[in-house]
Amino acid sequence: MINRFTSRLHKLDQTFLTERLRGALAYDRIAGYFSSSILEVAGEALESVQGPIRVICNSDLQVQDVETARAAQYGMRREWCASGPEKFGEPSQGRFQRLYRFLRDGKLQVKVLPNDKFGLIHGKAGVITLGNGSKTAFLGSVNETFQAWKLNYEILWEDNSPEAVAWVQEEFDALWQSPYAVKLADFVIEDIGRLARRTVVPSVEKWRQDPEPAAPVIETPVYRQEYGLWEHQKYFVKLAFDAHRGPFGARYLLADMVGLGKTVQLALVAMLMALHGDGPILVLAPKALVWQWQDEMRNLLGMPAAVWAGKKWVDEYGIDHPVLGPEGVLKCPRRVGIVSTGLITSVSEVAEYLLRNSYECVILDEAHRARRKNLGPTRAGERPDPNNLLAFMDKIAGLTRSLFLATATPVQIYPVEVWDLMTLLAKGNEFVFGNAWSQWRQTLPAMEAVMGRQSLPEDERELWHWVRNPLPPASEHPNFSIVRQSLGLGEEAAVAPGSSFENLMRPDKDRLTGMRQEFAQNHNPFIRHIVRRTREFLESTIDPGTHEPYLKPVKVELFGEDEAGALLLPAYLQDAYNRAEDFCRLLGSRISGSGFLRTHLLRRVGSTIYAGRKTADAILQNWEVLPETEVDEEEDVDAGAVAPQFRTLTQDEKGQLQSFIDALDANQERDPKYQRVIELLLTKRWLDQGCIIFSQWFDSIEWLAQHLSGEDLPGERIGIYAGAQRSGVMIGGEFRSQSREALKKMVRTGEVRLLLGTDAASEGLNLQRLGTLINLDLPWNPTRLEQRKGRIQRIGQLRDTVFVYNMRYRGSVEDRVHQLLSARLKEIFDLFGQIPDVLEDVWIQVALGEIEEARQTIDALPRQHPFEIRYHQKIGKVNWESCAQVLDAAERRKFLSRGW
Repeated sequence: MINRFTSRLHKLDQTFLTERLRGALAYDRIAGYFSSSILEVAGEALESVQGPIRVICNSDLQVQDVETARAAQYGMRREWCASGPEKFGEPSQGRFQRLYRFLRDGKLQVKVLPNDKFGLIHGKAGVITLGNGSKTAFLGSVNETFQAWKLNYEILWEDNSPEAVAWVQEEFDALWQSPYAVKLADFVIEDIGRLARRTVVPSVEKWRQDPEPAAPVIETPVYRQEYGLWEHQKYFVKLAFDAHRGPFGARYLLADMVGLGKTVQLALVAMLMALHGDGPILVLAPKALVWQWQDEMRNLLGMPAAVWAGKKWVDEYGIDHPVLGPEGVLKCPRRVGIVSTGLITSVSEVAEYLLRNSYECVILDEAHRARRKNLGPTRAGERPDPNNLLAFMDKIAGLTRSLFLATATPVQIYPVEVWDLMTLLAKGNEFVFGNAWSQWRQTLPAMEAVMGRQSLPEDERELWHWVRNPLPPASEHPNFSIVRQSLGLGEEAAVAPGSSFENLMRPDKDRLTGMRQEFAQNHNPFIRHIVRRTREFLESTIDPGTHEPYLKPVKVELFGEDEAGALLLPAYLQDAYNRAEDFCRLLGSRISGSGFLRTHLLRRVGSTIYAGRKTADAILQNWEVLPETEVDEEEDVDAGAVAPQFRTLTQDEKGQLQSFIDALDANQERDPKYQRVIELLLTKRWLDQGCIIFSQWFDSIEWLAQHLSGEDLPGERIGIYAGAQRSGVMIGGEFRSQSREALKKMVRTGEVRLLLGTDAASEGLNLQRLGTLINLDLPWNPTRLEQRKGRIQRIGQLRDTVFVYNMRYRGSVEDRVHQLLSARLKEIFDLFGQIPDVLEDVWIQVALGEIEEARQTIDALPRQHPFEIRYHQKIGKVNWESCAQVLDAAERRKFLSRGW
């Protein structure tokens, strides 16, 4: 029998849907898009359906999104969050609750199909198995939403004939059983449950009464636009925030390996502490990273922050806030201010004014740059002779409640380096190293004890002096809890009195002496305040909740590393390169000081011959056009600050430069790096997997994009990810400006398979869609190579293995350094997790012909790790995803937009 329905004449939900579903045995439905309003109508009738309700839905997923279960989960999460289900608010919580219960109990089963496989599912249909066992089929325009059943103009055709039922069932089964159909993501189901309980905390003051750290975070972009936070990231943020609220504040050295998200962890810490307290937050970072800090805060956390740009602050919208004089640094227009450490190392007046303030929290990025000058294998016991940054941090450490130091390599060469950083944490804070009489404040005894070279005293009274000052918190071990109770000491007591040993009962003394070795290894102050998680640790440690590793292993396969991997230069280019080397050596022999400026031409020509040519022209023009992005972040050099001795070249220096240019002008043969790029992209089919090509210099990126787009890949959409005004897409040799956010979306959707980016622009860039990386040049700062690799070796990566090719010219500085390091590269990576930044000196020494000095620098690296301690590697489940309390976003932003 055929029945026809129109919403013009009938209430479709009442006359058809509710009536048919009441007491039904099963319901199979071909719907449109999955949305939060699915099954919103006919609630009571749906409750009475005895069997499964199966719904197949459309999705904006692409075929690539469903090639692996992991990709499908990420894709559905992104699509669900993009729909903004939280905007429906409290009136929708009832339907969210029913939907969550149906999904959780398995009564409702949902699968989604990618659009680019089936297109839009315009054919809406369903089969209902009625309570008496008979079946009826229907089709029409009606989607499975409130609007469709109650508000829209819709038509529906019902047919209970066996032929019609079989036909609709066949269509449903074909879609349901398709290999491209994937189950609704677990995240979506749990988020529906969270939304069913969601309550908005109306103000920061109200949140402070019970400051749940997840409430300001759970609906920020890192959760609603990206892939959320790793467990180790949430663990550290909670650890730090809990400590900040305690009696001593938070004092931590965060030493996670590169690529594990130190910046977002510390940005979250900054946000929570800014909301919880009333003091300003100061972030100190190298010049090259200050804007990346601001970008990550804005893009991942929706968090206002201002950058000090000399005579003005610049807020997250790029709006200038001019001030008068260096004292204007204290007039930050946001709760969080970001300042370059270059101003500290150059002893700027700004540094002195920063020391006139007090802070809720201070964060130092790249903290290993704060070092003593008198380093050496036998000099650990000397009084530190601090560099400018270490001296500044020693002063400001006493002006802040909480202090965080961030570096992937807290030990570059000598163990005392990490002791110096720990001393900063201990400044004005007895909870770290105890009071002035603590054994832990004595450099050599403390270092020997923590490195296991010297056992703690067997005499129980002497041992007590090591344990009590500072006394570990009760939460660290049951024995410390018992001891604190015996002495009547609460958590606010950092140090037990010296005479307290007499007050300990014999069982308490026995407990302490019994764990003498365990205390030295697992409960010393270093363990307590240094948090370091390695990729290997996270990939091999099983999450008891999921029975999977905390971090999905993503292997990296390196290419171009053997001797044959170096690219042979044609004779004329080799001649030009040799002349560039001669120029740098001439300059180096005449001028001491800035290794960056003395070797600038070689850094550039090591990238591409084209970049080297542009630099030679700039130098001949008295360095007037030295781009400001090409500045070493530690020296804070810019074009206007180039010293007169650099601007005035000798005749010999000018002659070498001109010979370099003449050699290039006489021959126009193609740069061999271009041919290797084409081979990788097309012959090796790296383009099919998606590829990011990195360079230090925009000139090299622009040159490569123009040639690729105009010659070998004329129809390919090539993304250029650089400074805000330089980013865009190149097609057929024509450049079209695009925002960086638009470019990231194009990569995510597969519109852009090839992205060319600069180091300065790409910190924090997530490129999980891309599976290959080409380093067009090798940075002389080793950390940057790790940061580049981290763009694709990260959470959300769809592949188990990613490919990386490192390019270098044969005989170049980079090639010779590679040869010098090759025998020890694996050993260095095994010990440190990356090449320590201290080895940047090797590149400069090789460039200036100081080969023996370069060998000595490499030989200074120890054969065994210089500081074999067991870092704080704890990780645990922090369930923020189910947090139903949400701090009002507008209130959060308003509060963080207050100035200092």
